Amino acid sequence: MSERREPLPTGVHRTSSAAETEALAARVAAALAPGDVVLLSGDLGAGKTTFVRGAARALGVTGNVTSPTFTIGRRYEGRVGVSHLDLYRLGGLDDEDPALLADYLGPERVAFVEWPAIAEEALADAGVVVAARVALAHAGADAREITVTPG
Repeated sequence: MSERREPLPTGVHRTSSAAETEALAARVAAALAPGDVVLLSGDLGAGKTTFVRGAARALGVTGNVTSPTFTIGRRYEGRVGVSHLDLYRLGGLDDEDPALLADYLGPERVAFVEWPAIAEEALADAGVVVAARVALAHAGADAREITVTPG
């Protein structure tokens, strides 16, 4: 894991729109370096993909950033490569190709993993160091409560 550029904005943050969620994600992205992994948790519709979109924009991705729910993962090129995994549809990793996660992780990319609970053991076994954990929760209407903690 490389040295960070900005301090990670830890703590509980409240956003009231998708744009504010993306702006917070950009602040988190400013603290990341290639090779970092961010774990994202929260209910369906909590804003995980919105968060990833904001971080990806801050890392130089200009194309469309969408949820990879049905494809498991997407890779985006920018100033820094970005991987976005959504493990919601997987019941576990036992029946998956062992290279599934490795295809998206690497020293040249920042990776965001939605629904990470089933992969945490595999990530630890692979020696992946988690840079940050982000928990998103509905807080009424378009508001979100977003907790950012170091990995």
